[in-house]
Amino acid sequence: MLNSIKLQTTIVLLFIFLSSNGQKRYSNVDQPLLYLDSKLPISQVVRTIFQDSQGTLWFGTQNGAFKLEGTSLIHIDKILSKSGKGTTIKDITEGIDGKIWMGHTDGISCIEKDTVINYYESDGLLSNDVWSVTADKSGNIWIGTMAGLCIFDGKKFTEFSLPKGKTDTTLGNSSPEIVHNIFEDSKGILWFCSNAGLFSYANDSLKHVSKITNIQTNFINEVIEDKDGILWISTKQGLYNLVEGKANNITHGKIKNGKGIGSILEDHNRKIWFVSNQHHLYTYDGTNLIEIPKSEDNKRPVIFKIYEDKDHRLWFVGFGGAFRLENGTFIEIFKNGPW
Repeated sequence: MLNSIKLQTTIVLLFIFLSSNGQKRYSNVDQPLLYLDSKLPISQVVRTIFQDSQGTLWFGTQNGAFKLEGTSLIHIDKILSKSGKGTTIKDITEGIDGKIWMGHTDGISCIEKDTVINYYESDGLLSNDVWSVTADKSGNIWIGTMAGLCIFDGKKFTEFSLPKGKTDTTLGNSSPEIVHNIFEDSKGILWFCSNAGLFSYANDSLKHVSKITNIQTNFINEVIEDKDGILWISTKQGLYNLVEGKANNITHGKIKNGKGIGSILEDHNRKIWFVSNQHHLYTYDGTNLIEIPKSEDNKRPVIFKIYEDKDHRLWFVGFGGAFRLENGTFIEIFKNGPW
């Protein structure tokens, strides 16, 4: 009798093990988890934040993806590597059909309602090491990887050739082909930020904008468009704006760059926010360049992403978690809020 019980227990445990390690590209989104510890961070490292067209907030972290529904934070634990392990989410976008796309350390994942689909190199993806993902107005998904750029049209992946740059030796992760950021502006022009420079793409024409506008570095991190249609470009050598085809370095001689300018944001008051060397936060109102000090009484993360939600709340996420700026004070946001 005892041996029979042991045998049954062994079979059950073996079944659970095999089920948890089975390969599933199609899977259901998990249910909300109840976080009883009020001081439990969303993650020690929050790489990015995104709000979709329905108002849902998504957080990309080193512990995978989370979404906020009401006051419930849901962990999307079906975003997995091909070997079944968790991933670090690096970028999030929404397609014109409402699907959420996430680029991460082991491919890309598509979330539609209660289903997650994971895509890998074995599906045609250029590289599993994804750094940026953007959905254009035509429904294509543009994917920037450590090995270059590709497009997904819903059926297949196609490589999009960009010139090769150089490895940035000051960063832990870099390559000559890395694409840091992809952006589509209000005119439908696509912009690619790489270690070979800033490129624009429209009407089947690729232009090396760094050369044309005389940007003094090919290490380009991010590009945004402000409410006046002016482009702002973060680079290794400073923050540029692009006005009438001329690039202007507004930080030249005013700040020390170190690892360069990172995330950029224009808020609802038309003020530009940006990060320099990951540790220094600045605002620029067109005239004044002001540093926002960091102190023991007003802590914030090492900032990877600055974001403004639809309620005009400013978020700062990075190494150290997720924070909001409220009345001049950085408020840490835990798994149970405050939302």
